[in-house]
Amino acid sequence: MSVRSVLYTVVATLAVAGAAAVSVGLYRDGSQAVLGWTDVVAPGPLSEKHMFLSDKCETCHTPLKGVEAATCISCHTTAARELGKQSTAFHAAPGRECRGCHLEHNGGARPTRMDHASLLQIDALAIGGAPSARAVADRMTADLREFLGLPKSEQRERARLDCVGCHSNREPHRELFGRECANCHGLTSWKISGFLHPSPTSKDCAQCHQAPPSHYMGHFIMMDRTIAGQEHASVNQCFLCHRTDSFNDIKDVGWMKHH
Repeated sequence: MSVRSVLYTVVATLAVAGAAAVSVGLYRDGSQAVLGWTDVVAPGPLSEKHMFLSDKCETCHTPLKGVEAATCISCHTTAARELGKQSTAFHAAPGRECRGCHLEHNGGARPTRMDHASLLQIDALAIGGAPSARAVADRMTADLREFLGLPKSEQRERARLDCVGCHSNREPHRELFGRECANCHGLTSWKISGFLHPSPTSKDCAQCHQAPPSHYMGHFIMMDRTIAGQEHASVNQCFLCHRTDSFNDIKDVGWMKHH
């Protein structure tokens, strides 16, 4: 054996032994047992909400298992009131996998990124109790495509998710457009790409905009019509008082909020 081979063997042995020693120390005494090691292995900064855990990796990471939902839940049980809200009640469903939507080491204020594909997995677990092989394969494929930066299809999410189940509490259309939100809205952003509001001269406002309850009371006759200078306007003649850039922008009056 040459001298170079011996040196390589010695260096490799020392590296393995050093790594083993560090691992033993970390398992036994926690992440603070070896100072400075987290700066080497951390993939990025934690969010502001979890920044206080930057030097305590074992708080979230379980050796040989990674981040487990049970660990997240043990800290967030005080957020039980969120489970009573329609838009966040799905967090109580069986088979919660927090990492699907809550990704760390990306910095930012909160570790939240909505992934509708994860909601499908939660729904499957709630019904069947365990993910099917197809569901696991789909999840792995989606993760790989995201890692490689490849475009993904949202067809399954659009077809199977009940958007209204989570979003009806903020649905401004008052059910005038039905329940198929995905017909107009994207899943990545709730804003409608390329949406163009009808012309300011349009007189069919009531086709989409339903007047508030106050417009069907004496308030509309005594206050609203008087303020707008349209004493003879009917409830459905929105265009006489309102501008199209904002419904609170009253013609010749400006932006106002009655209540």
